Amino acid sequence: MIHHQLDAGPKTCHWGFFDAALPPVLTIASGDSVTIRTINGGTGEQPKSGFHVLPETHEIHAKVERPMPGHILTGPVAVRGARPGHVLEVRIREVKLRTDWGYTFIRPLAGTLPEEFDTYKLVHIGLDAERNLAHLPWGMELPLAPFFGVMGVAPPAHWGRQSSLVPRAFGGNLDNKELGPGSTLYLPVFVEGGLFSCGDGHGAQGDGEVCVTAIETALEGTFEFILREDLSFTTPRAETPTHHITMGIDPDLDICAQKALREMIVLICERTKLTREEAYMLCSLAADLRVTQTVNGSKGVHCMLAKSLVA
Repeated sequence: MIHHQLDAGPKTCHWGFFDAALPPVLTIASGDSVTIRTINGGTGEQPKSGFHVLPETHEIHAKVERPMPGHILTGPVAVRGARPGHVLEVRIREVKLRTDWGYTFIRPLAGTLPEEFDTYKLVHIGLDAERNLAHLPWGMELPLAPFFGVMGVAPPAHWGRQSSLVPRAFGGNLDNKELGPGSTLYLPVFVEGGLFSCGDGHGAQGDGEVCVTAIETALEGTFEFILREDLSFTTPRAETPTHHITMGIDPDLDICAQKALREMIVLICERTKLTREEAYMLCSLAADLRVTQTVNGSKGVHCMLAKSLVA
């Protein structure tokens, strides 16, 4: 098992999309780990002074094509032997800040209350890695809990180029704050190699991400990639040290909840001898449906069930 490092730069970043036609910038074996560095924000989000802007940011902005709105992603990473129908197990070992600032903005006619907040407003937020705190411009301090808002593999080739803004079966802009260090994300593989990319670093986020942005910042993540030929999922799943997580993605929040719940019923039946009816009742007694995000075109709901209840 080998550890690799993948830095952010014009040759390793793509802007705004996932695409099966994108060649890998790194190819690894199952069981290898990779430390991936990312940047965040376009030219308009960078602070003019007072903070450290990563030097590679300017070169990426100048040289990386931006065919559609979306996130700056580092990758893709191919895993040898990954084939359609497999599952890529992504163990998130570590997530660290790369800089001392982040930003949050309100974009007109976007977010959860689009008509009520129709003026663009951007704020920069100081990040204190030593104290693990964000210093909000109105005087409050907020604990940091960094994670990657976007983690995904390539979509099926016949889907063509897909925006990084909208989460789909391949993952992407999940914006699930449970996916921090110690968690594991399971992604269905649609193309050879899987082709994993990540970005959209968040210093902290509330469930919902209601104004469109979290604390957007540059992160470094260490991931271990395991090819799972024994699993077969059609949508992302995840787990933390204490909980199983299933996900529902759809423009309709009610359908999101139904999808996440159905997946949890399937998970329970996979791991126990309970009937579907018993699993449904267990979910009503012990599972938590949480709104992941309400702002990405397709919304998200995730269902969490304590591992202590199922094997």
